[in-house]
Amino acid sequence: MSTDLAAFVRGLPKAELHLHLEGTLEPELKFRLAQRNGIELPERTVEEVKQTYKFHDLTSFLQVYYPAMRVLRQSQDFEDLAFAYLTRAHADGIRHVEMFFDPQAHTGRGVEFGAVISGYRSAIVRARREFGISAELILCFLRDYSAEYAMATLLEALPYKDWIIGVGLDSDERGNPPSKFAAVFERARREGFLLTMHCDIDQEGSVEHIRQALEDIGVDRIDHGTNIVEDERLVELAETKGIGFTCCPVSNSFVTEQMKSTEIRTLLDRGLAVTVNSDDPAYFGAYAADNYLALAANANLDLDRLVELAKNSFRASWLTPGRLDGFLREIDDYVAAHRPSGSEIA
Repeated sequence: MSTDLAAFVRGLPKAELHLHLEGTLEPELKFRLAQRNGIELPERTVEEVKQTYKFHDLTSFLQVYYPAMRVLRQSQDFEDLAFAYLTRAHADGIRHVEMFFDPQAHTGRGVEFGAVISGYRSAIVRARREFGISAELILCFLRDYSAEYAMATLLEALPYKDWIIGVGLDSDERGNPPSKFAAVFERARREGFLLTMHCDIDQEGSVEHIRQALEDIGVDRIDHGTNIVEDERLVELAETKGIGFTCCPVSNSFVTEQMKSTEIRTLLDRGLAVTVNSDDPAYFGAYAADNYLALAANANLDLDRLVELAKNSFRASWLTPGRLDGFLREIDDYVAAHRPSGSEIA
């Protein structure tokens, strides 16, 4: 990868649409929050924390991911977590981000919903003021809990609905299809929320879950979802509906054999709104620009395709048309001013 191209990609205006705030908990911050809250961790050094990051599938990742969250207790903890991510995202050329958060992972251990969302909201306001970065929150339901618990969480969120742009569905997909939460998502739609769902890669029933999300639930976007290439009818349906896909190349490579670059490239070539995102960057060691560069090298994408991916990141977002147009102009202006002399991957 040429130095010029790497610098270009890092400065390229981008949106990030698949980012779990709890997945941005870097070890250094984990230690600081543990000390603040009087929590003793089994690990003593950053290196010891990173040695626990041995993932071979989604389940093994979640077994590390959820226990780490216990250091998040106070509103200030959530603000510090989100602001640290937004600071890093700003350095990576992120101009707009739609961030997942998992309230049930916190309320289930006694943290108040208001403490979680007020902390995240404070970080969003501060980052907008200091960096000019635009950010929204997406409330995700944990699919390995009951639909009743999800509905209760949705109702608990309603007083804060002006701070939440949409709802999503994440966590362990095994035995937890989209249909389990149909009534919850129907109510969320009535309340004015936009809808997205994780359809994780290479899960049992992946294609059927994508079908349920598209046809039965009627989502506005799909997270991951590259197994859709296995069903041409669903690809055509997604194309007709203008569905965006929030792909995460580097995290894919941790939970399956490769980063799904062939599938991502196939959907991109078909003209679908494929996007590149970092997922849980503290655990997978790659933020947004790193994912662009990794995919470029793996799929042999030239600069023009990377620019197309950046434009897709805004097109698949939930921005208003006027703001969308403004960000697309930013990309054109940036490319005109900063395009490297060679556009091939080197």
